[in-house]
Amino acid sequence: MPNQLRSIYREITPLNASDCFTFFKRIKKEFSFPLHTHEEFELNFIQHAPGAKRIVGDNIEVIDSIDLVLVGSNLPHGWFTHECTSQEIYEITIQFHRDLFDEKFLKRNQLSHIRSLLERSARGIAFSAETAQVFKDRIELLTTKSGFDSVLELMSILHDLSLSGNLRSLSNSSFSNEQFNYNSRRIEQAFEFMQKNYSKEISLADVAGVVNMPEVSFSRFIKKRTGRTFIESLNEIRLGHASRLLIDTTQTVAEVSFNCGFNNLSYFNRVFRKKNGCTPTEFRQNYSGAKVFI
Repeated sequence: MPNQLRSIYREITPLNASDCFTFFKRIKKEFSFPLHTHEEFELNFIQHAPGAKRIVGDNIEVIDSIDLVLVGSNLPHGWFTHECTSQEIYEITIQFHRDLFDEKFLKRNQLSHIRSLLERSARGIAFSAETAQVFKDRIELLTTKSGFDSVLELMSILHDLSLSGNLRSLSNSSFSNEQFNYNSRRIEQAFEFMQKNYSKEISLADVAGVVNMPEVSFSRFIKKRTGRTFIESLNEIRLGHASRLLIDTTQTVAEVSFNCGFNNLSYFNRVFRKKNGCTPTEFRQNYSGAKVFI
């Protein structure tokens, strides 16, 4: 990639190849571990850390007093002290192998909800404060179990989390290279076209033509299938690529805007702020301010 700024390298986790999962339970005064990525899935529970900053993919948020997040394989993530003044940050981290649940095993009907949860975790998943509070005792109890019972309890927790409400994806899909799956060949064709051509000017008519539908019909169709309008879907793809360029290159904000299909810099700044809660410049500063695990 031109104008390369830096790379994020993998953490070598202590998870043994012969074990199903590992966990860490600690009380600390600050977050000192740098921004990192690893192959393992990670379920992270944090309490008593209001004001801390969480980075998952291209999502940057300041967390409240309680936080529960599932991070997918190879997705950059980290928690940072930021404005947190707590001296008793409570954290439980559970890491499990990406192949713990075999692909054929996950295709069984009874595992469909866990499969969907793990697929969605490619973008990172934040659970509501209410869900985090409900699962706190179970996550703590898991750290006291061993052997077969511990694996069953982990599966049970993941299954029940998959059924919980008020969970949301964190990172943009194009940032995390998430594969689109809406059980519709037309929708998949539309997203494939937008992914390949996001840097160019794309109209509703262009995409409707790709899937052989009238514009009005396609507009209703994509909204019904994805919950987002055509423009919202296209912008999400473009914003994910923009976040990557802001992190990985030294391109100016104007260059990033143009290279991701936004021909109006003011519009790019506006939709970026709406999605990420900060301007592109602030996003780059926030991300580059995090230590990188090398």
